[in-house]
Amino acid sequence: MPVAPPRPKPLPLNALRAFEAAARLGGFSSAAIELGVSAGAISAHVKALEEDLGAPLFDRNARGVALTALGQKVLPDLTLAFDMMGQATQTLRTEARPQVVHIVTLPSIAQLWLSPRLPELRLAEPEIEVSLTAEEAPPNLKRAPYDIYLFFGGELGEAVSNNVIFPVCAPALANRLKTPEDLSSVTCLSDSTWFNDWQQWTSAAMPEQGFAPKGPVFSLYALAVEEALNGAGVLMGHSALVEPHLKSGRLVAPFETKVTLPDTLNLWCPRPLHPRSPVERVVRWLKGIG
Repeated sequence: MPVAPPRPKPLPLNALRAFEAAARLGGFSSAAIELGVSAGAISAHVKALEEDLGAPLFDRNARGVALTALGQKVLPDLTLAFDMMGQATQTLRTEARPQVVHIVTLPSIAQLWLSPRLPELRLAEPEIEVSLTAEEAPPNLKRAPYDIYLFFGGELGEAVSNNVIFPVCAPALANRLKTPEDLSSVTCLSDSTWFNDWQQWTSAAMPEQGFAPKGPVFSLYALAVEEALNGAGVLMGHSALVEPHLKSGRLVAPFETKVTLPDTLNLWCPRPLHPRSPVERVVRWLKGIG
């Protein structure tokens, strides 16, 4: 009876994935954000992988971590492998449920620009199901399971809407504002992601004033919009996101000055579009409403 040596134990896939992300992105924290886990979990996976291998993959010091020669050698192959796995996984999802279109975008775009328009899309394309995910930054194109990306700025994709900013507020508050200088006497609402919008607009509207907004800062732009609707202060509006409220009259723009930012609302797809496919039809519809 032949005697075979024990089969080598395969290395844990999650540990390999954690190492690859940490090595490619340059740290455990960045890898944790991409993979949706804690930095401690990434560290534990990498440590377990190093123990299985009996060799270090990172040199650790007070400034952070750096790849060892072994880590540098295997990283390109692992990155290629996980890229190919991500593409294969997305092909499986698409082929299994071709009528489901996955869109990823900023929370503010999801809530204020896209979600109100989805009923129109359902009427226009009733057989298509849209899955909507909100992310603060574009995920990895080769790994994430999305068909359509909608984000401000970047070099990818095609612009579907300009990004024009200007102050907006409830009509009652607007009655107190005659000139941009009057903003110093009212509460100004800010968004943590776009806090510099105030500086960019006031540099054009009152360049000699050195104005700094005074008021609460919100982590979600949609919350800031809601507070502006409640009359709590003046918000720097993004045209694409506050347009419905301007049309309804619930918000008004008290000043004429408007500033067009270079980071337009861009749409891009990680894979080629096939004519009349569900993804292509949604893309065409989104471009039409932009």
